[in-house]
Amino acid sequence: MALSIRGYAAQSATSPVAPYQFERRDPRPDDVVIDILYCGVCHSDLHQARNEWHGSIYPLVPGHEIVGRVSAVGDKVSTFKVGEMVGVGCMVDSCQHCASCNAGLEPYCENGATWTYNDKDRHDGLPTFGGYSERIVVSDKFVVRISDKLDPKAAAPLLCAGITTWSPLRHWKIGKGSKVAVIGLGGLGHMGLKFAKAMGADVTLFTRTPGKEAEARRLGADHVVLSTDAQQMAASARQFDFILDTVPSPHDLNPYLATLKLNGVLCLVGLLEPIEPPVQAAMVILGRRSISGSAIGGIAETQEMLDFCAEHGIVSDIEVIDIKDINHAYERMLKSDVKYRFVIDIASLKTA
Repeated sequence: MALSIRGYAAQSATSPVAPYQFERRDPRPDDVVIDILYCGVCHSDLHQARNEWHGSIYPLVPGHEIVGRVSAVGDKVSTFKVGEMVGVGCMVDSCQHCASCNAGLEPYCENGATWTYNDKDRHDGLPTFGGYSERIVVSDKFVVRISDKLDPKAAAPLLCAGITTWSPLRHWKIGKGSKVAVIGLGGLGHMGLKFAKAMGADVTLFTRTPGKEAEARRLGADHVVLSTDAQQMAASARQFDFILDTVPSPHDLNPYLATLKLNGVLCLVGLLEPIEPPVQAAMVILGRRSISGSAIGGIAETQEMLDFCAEHGIVSDIEVIDIKDINHAYERMLKSDVKYRFVIDIASLKTA
């Protein structure tokens, strides 16, 4: 029978996220039922709750950085057992037969991945509801294992902020000898610094904010460049093999392109549309530089990242909140008043 679930939902673009009772589907033979312990708060949760991307389906239960324990498995599930600590990220299904899916790149599914919330289940057409809730039902192919070496609450943001930065660093083969820069020190940027450093790169943070040097170095930066300082930027010309741009709002890419070496890559992971001012073609052509982009990684890649994190002791820097404080957390997030990710303690649902 369908599972009755307590959670928090937005009922419209202008209403606060508030208590909401709903039903999860009956578990299918390949499903894993997860009692959620923690859920990270991603900036996209706020965008979707407030319909800033103009595609929100209400009522909307956000949350795609989910960690919990398996409470039941379907008859056909052999990879997970009751009691195991597991995670669910930004997607819960894909077509599983296109070229992208066959390559283990499910977020690029040619028939469209099924997102963890604000989407429709591709089998029954019912809405998907996210991790601001006590339980979730997910196909075993989209569940990942969380090592007991990781603090589960600090591991939750790895399911989005972590994999979003890990995937491009791995794709462009960052390692010992690489010179890498990260633009922006937020939820994504702080993970980019940690990963690039652990991979063996020489790591620089570009920031517009003076006074972040000690913090950046704590997180793995070898150097800090104030991007508003023309002298510092000029001294950085032709320095980097790879730049990870985590800033989600429009900004000038040209000064950063000038800091790339021959064949260097500037990779966007923030949705900074529109790109203004325009990119100067000469900046790209005369250095054979590339501007690229990257979404989250596939499921196998996400598991690889989690295993790397367990081996190297990497988790997100977090602030744990009660679910009743989520709307205040959104306002603080807009002011960048969090280091570096809010995580909801889902046990607080019981008293919300």
